[in-house]
Amino acid sequence: EELVKKKLEKAGIAFNIISSSCLSLSNSSKIDEVIELNKEAVVQDHSSQRVGEFLQDIELKTSNQQLSLWDCCAASGGKSIMAKDLLGNVGLTVSDVRESILINLKNRFAEACIKNYKSFVADLTKPDKQNAANQFDLIIADVPCTGSGTWARTPEQLFYFDAEKITAYANLQQKIITTAAEQLLPGGYFLYITCSVFKKENEEAVAYLQNSYSLELVKMQLLEGYEAKADTLFAALLKKSNG
Repeated sequence: EELVKKKLEKAGIAFNIISSSCLSLSNSSKIDEVIELNKEAVVQDHSSQRVGEFLQDIELKTSNQQLSLWDCCAASGGKSIMAKDLLGNVGLTVSDVRESILINLKNRFAEACIKNYKSFVADLTKPDKQNAANQFDLIIADVPCTGSGTWARTPEQLFYFDAEKITAYANLQQKIITTAAEQLLPGGYFLYITCSVFKKENEEAVAYLQNSYSLELVKMQLLEGYEAKADTLFAALLKKSNG
C-alpha cells in the first residue's frame, strides 16, 4: 500500500484514498508506467473490488488450511487474484468457456506471481465429466449476464435491450451454477456474482441454489455503484451444510 502511494506521488498522479486497500484515480492515469500491475496493484472497478468483502466472511477450519478454490467463469482472473490475496493459502483452479481469455489470464497470473494453479476450458452449460471428480471448498461463479449493472456508463445499451434476454440469461446461469454447485464440498462456500440488477438473474438464482443444493445464505447484497461512478454488481455468498 505505502509503496504504491509513494510511486504515484513521485509520478505526480493524483489519487483519493477509498480504504486501506483501494485508491481511486482518473481514468486517464497512466499507472502502468509507474507501478507493476497485478503485482503491486490491480486495476478494478470499485464494486468488483467490494466483492472481496464477501470473501472475508469465509470461515476457514484452521489458519493453515489450504482452501481448494474453483473460479469457474474466471475470464481474465481478477476475482482469482483477489481471492489469492485475501485468503492466502489457496489451491487454485480456473476455467472459462473461452480459450482466448484464459491466455490473458495466464499472462496476468504471471504478472501477479501466481504459478501453481490448474486451468482448463469448460462449457458449464453441459455436464463436466472430465472434471467431475474435483470437489472444492469455495466456488466463485461470476456468471454471464445482461450487464444491466453497467448501463449507468453505457445508457445506450438500455435503448437497444431486448427484455427477453433476461430469461435467456437466467436459463444460462442456472445451467452453469447447476454444473458448478455439484462440485461443492460439504461445508464449502459458493459465491455467486452478476453485473445485473434484475431479480431473475440475482435473487431467483440464489433461491434456486438454496432449494436445489441445501445451501444456506450467508450474505447477499446489490453493490450499487452509481454514486462512486462504478458498475452495480450483485453478490451472494452461500454455504453448504456439513451433513
